[in-house]
Amino acid sequence: MSRTAAPAVVILLGPPGAGKGTQARMLEEDFGLVQLSTGDLLRAAVAAGTEAGKRAKALMNAGHLVPDDVVLAVLRDRMAAPDVSRGVILDGFPRTTRQAAALDGLLASAGQAVSAAISLEVDDAAMVARVAGRFTCASCGEGYHDSFKTPAHAGQCDACGSTEFKRRPDDNPETVAERLKEYHAETAPLIAHYETEGVLHRVDAMGPIAGIRAELAEVLSRAMA
Repeated sequence: MSRTAAPAVVILLGPPGAGKGTQARMLEEDFGLVQLSTGDLLRAAVAAGTEAGKRAKALMNAGHLVPDDVVLAVLRDRMAAPDVSRGVILDGFPRTTRQAAALDGLLASAGQAVSAAISLEVDDAAMVARVAGRFTCASCGEGYHDSFKTPAHAGQCDACGSTEFKRRPDDNPETVAERLKEYHAETAPLIAHYETEGVLHRVDAMGPIAGIRAELAEVLSRAMA
């Protein structure tokens, strides 16, 4: 199977607050892709009682981290579902070059490959201010920001109409700065891996949401052509 005939596999990289969630939802709308996060995948597999889900449940109940081979087995099962025929956006996996290599192997066995690895590039100092101002709908999880994305009607969620909102307690300047430092250290080898593979695309994530959406759409249109 050729890459163009196979479902798209998009890796979305970016630190906390870079807008991965917002842009992933837009890519779902624009291209019919399905966003898959590691945590959601594992919870769904456990709830469904799949073989991989049973292994994950036993490990999580014992307080252990779920190893890469189990995560990959859960991902393989999910990517075989009919609702992902157009492709997937992977959020939160891979996190290391070892995981990236394992993912490459999994995809190759199915005649697939990573279509695009998109790095949302940020300015750390500006990102601290951005993250400190974000909040979400307590009902549906829609994301907002004090300056960049406020609800159309003050105090009411655009998506579901709820009037309850929440902020993460760790969204403070000191914690955010440390998380950014850890992200860059962890992700730098991964970015180099996909750059070597020839599928890395860097996108300035500090501009307007609509502009970033347009640039991502251009990247994906070329990658899926």
